[in-house]
Formats: sequence, structure tokens, C-alpha cells
Amino acid sequence: MASYQTTYRVGGVNSGHCKAIVSKALRELDTVNTVQVEISTGLLTLDTTAEPDDAVVSEAIDEAGYDFLGRA
Repeated sequence: MASYQTTYRVGGVNSGHCKAIVSKALRELDTVNTVQVEISTGLLTLDTTAEPDDAVVSEAIDEAGYDFLGRA
């Protein structure tokens, strides 16, 4: 099975609580294996089973209350 790693920039993730909310929202997507969020840089890395759909990722982040800033 193929694995894809994609890094995005996310705004507003300033604490462990924020990190947990964003991580949970993204782990609920069907193709996501793991989520890594770096609070200090605002970078988020997804490990997925298929090429991620940026619109779906953006929607999940927006619905969680944070700002999707695109691919890093």
C-alpha cells in the first residue's frame, strides 16, 4: 500500500489543546494514517494512504476552527 506524506501550514494552533483538536479532526478523514502538528512552526504533516485532497483537508481544518494556509 502506498503512503503519502504532505505538509501544510495551519494558523491558530498555539497550544497542545489546539494541536489535539486539529489532529482529531484530520484523523477522522478516511485516508489519514497519522497527523503530526508542530506548534512552534504551524506546520502539519499528514501521512495518508492516497494523495490528499487539499479541499477536504482545508474543510476539516476550517470546521475545527483553525486557518488552512495551504501546502508548505
